[in-house]
Amino acid sequence: MSKEKILVTSALPYANGNIHLGHLSGAYLPADIYVRYKRLKGDDVLYICGSDEHGVPITISADKENVTPQEIIDRYHNQNKKAFEKFGMSFDIYSRTSLPTHHETAQKFFTSFYQQGLLEEKKTKQYYDIKAKMFLPDRYVEGTCPKCGFEEARSDECENCGSLYDASELKNPKSKITGDTPELKETSHWYFPLGKYQERLEKYIDEMNETYKWKENVLQYCRGWFKDGLKDRAVTRDLDWGVKVPLADAEGKVLYVWFEAVLGYISATKEYSDSIGKKELWKDYWQNSDTKYLAFIGKDNIVFHTIIFPAMLMAWNDGNADKYILPQNVPANEFLNFEGKKFSKSRGWGINADEFLELFPADSLRYALAANLPENKDTDFYWKEFQAKNNSELADILGNFVNRTFIFASKHFDGKVPPLKNTKPIDDEMLKLIKNHPAKVGKLLEQYKIRDAVFEMMNLARAGNKYFNDSEPWETVKNNKDDCGTTLNVCLQTIYELAIILSPVIPNTAEKLLTMLNAEEVEWDKSGYGNLKAGHNLNKSELLFTKIEDEVIDVQINKLPKEEDDKKKIHEITFEEFTKVDLKTAKIISAERIEKSDKLLKLQVKVGKKKKQIVAGLAKSYKPAELIDKKVIVVANLKPAKLFGTESQGMLLAVENAEGELNIIEVPDTVKEGTKVK
Repeated sequence: MSKEKILVTSALPYANGNIHLGHLSGAYLPADIYVRYKRLKGDDVLYICGSDEHGVPITISADKENVTPQEIIDRYHNQNKKAFEKFGMSFDIYSRTSLPTHHETAQKFFTSFYQQGLLEEKKTKQYYDIKAKMFLPDRYVEGTCPKCGFEEARSDECENCGSLYDASELKNPKSKITGDTPELKETSHWYFPLGKYQERLEKYIDEMNETYKWKENVLQYCRGWFKDGLKDRAVTRDLDWGVKVPLADAEGKVLYVWFEAVLGYISATKEYSDSIGKKELWKDYWQNSDTKYLAFIGKDNIVFHTIIFPAMLMAWNDGNADKYILPQNVPANEFLNFEGKKFSKSRGWGINADEFLELFPADSLRYALAANLPENKDTDFYWKEFQAKNNSELADILGNFVNRTFIFASKHFDGKVPPLKNTKPIDDEMLKLIKNHPAKVGKLLEQYKIRDAVFEMMNLARAGNKYFNDSEPWETVKNNKDDCGTTLNVCLQTIYELAIILSPVIPNTAEKLLTMLNAEEVEWDKSGYGNLKAGHNLNKSELLFTKIEDEVIDVQINKLPKEEDDKKKIHEITFEEFTKVDLKTAKIISAERIEKSDKLLKLQVKVGKKKKQIVAGLAKSYKPAELIDKKVIVVANLKPAKLFGTESQGMLLAVENAEGELNIIEVPDTVKEGTKVK
């Protein structure tokens, strides 16, 4: 079978905070396991990652700390790079988007699109701070929400009630830089015609899925975007920090992060080529039709890697002789939550990777996360489950099997591999399992079913333990040493195979096993029976995993914020204030999307004999047709306000789940619309 040339990228983590366990489960551990497996298959694999270092959140962090953006990105780039190294990530390079090569690469793409006549300059209104002499990004403006009165709302969105509105509707707007009242001022930006590529993108994804079987969650996400219709997207913004727009009349403008960050994969590959003295090597991956390109990401990045980045590459290929390859597959994962809730830095909910690895071995964490990857739906990390994975599986199943085998070999066979003699059906069955197991596990990894693959890896250790018990070497060593030797031979061959097939998941432990076996690593397909010859000298065994005691885990659980801590942050109102809210049942009679908004729907609802128009941020949770005839609860006496130029005469009630999806509160059909809710 011919070897593959494979390019793998993991989403560039944003350099304004630390990597946490949710990040590891989404884009990094699955990719690393796959990369390590393919390297063991003998394939030519290049694994690229790095820090995403531009954008507003970084400048906000810098302003808060009164330091430069460079200091922020240097801190988090280095911290995250060390955390990845400690976790065992096998990147060929961990680059960063603040480097000159990246700026040059991103500007080259912009210039190509500009010269092709693809980019359209459009005028828009944005808040401007006169004293600071700068346009203010959304996060730099704070004011009073026109819907709920929350006094720390952003210029276009309220984090308190979830409402979206036009910037002109924000009450008492203040610049977060100077504290002054900003003015709405006209500015201009360049837009990329994403809609122009919709038909080609749909065909591309259909073809890739037909041949390479994309994950259903990825396909559904893409179909949702296509159904709504792709729209022009601004590729520039008014900001000092970032990749400068390479036009003479673009002073004070940078390339939007969504546009330039994905190009970091290409620039990082160029950096890698330069670092090994092969300047043009990057082209052999990015511009070679034989290369298989895989982009590992979390679900929040699906649109950028399945629609936007491919469209950018298509646009480049249309206007240039040197053609880029597009992703063959984008095996995106869902989210990992922490003890039943989303990771939250502000609430202190969760744990960073570097903090975790100060307490527990990297392989214990890698195994626990890999066995619980959110491949098709969100999953949860629980401290007690992590403890159980370490103790019951790594220590009791794998560690116990290895330990008892080495003790027997040392005590009864002078620390050598005994010969295989006169095999019985029980031995033949185990030998057959050893022979076939690498292919079985490999097939699952090829399909990105890593959780299932990890389960099958540990099944080999389970089978080894059962085989050891059923063969009863403690009896055969007394009355038939040849049979005992056969049992130990098969067990040692099994351990050798475990060292190979487990190495993508727990590489440090696999290395220990090979050292104990006094053996070299072999390719994946050669890891079956026959690698340890009779008479081969073994090294001394060592403890693979230490059990984690309850008290140790309890300490971590007790560190988590308690519910009463959350309650202290809730703004309490009086009963009289609540009675001012007129809640009534209503029936949705029509629903449609609002142009230029990916979050808002315009609803017509019937409240008793009256009809009201409500603008609701439900577009990411519901299709318009799904809402027709539903009976809901609305705030009937809300002061009208305009959102995206459309008047909203009320608000409907919904519940937000841990994934940020909204579920409207429905009432039974037997309840008449217009009924008062108490």
